[in-house]
Amino acid sequence: MTSKEKDLMATFARVAPQFHQLTSKVLFEQVWRDESLSLRDRSLITVTALVALNRMEQLPGHLERALDNGLSKEELSAAVTHLAFYAGWPVTASAIERLDDINGLRTY
Repeated sequence: MTSKEKDLMATFARVAPQFHQLTSKVLFEQVWRDESLSLRDRSLITVTALVALNRMEQLPGHLERALDNGLSKEELSAAVTHLAFYAGWPVTASAIERLDDINGLRTY
């Protein structure tokens, strides 16, 4: 978990303890650990949903996680490009900017 994610979880715990509990216990310990989908597939689904819903603030962290979970930059680029036809050009353009930011940070 990055320092930004830790700060966010601390905010959840302080401001909305039940939301923090659901995030920690249900989302992270049950949903993400369910073996019916791989972490790679879950990351692809999550990135796709965030782009389609125009949730650009959350996208960079999930793009990083997707790379950590085995998706390549090329696969993420292809997925985001594919979404242009279903989620729209403007939201895809925004997602490409976020992907470019992540690509600049990663050399592998």
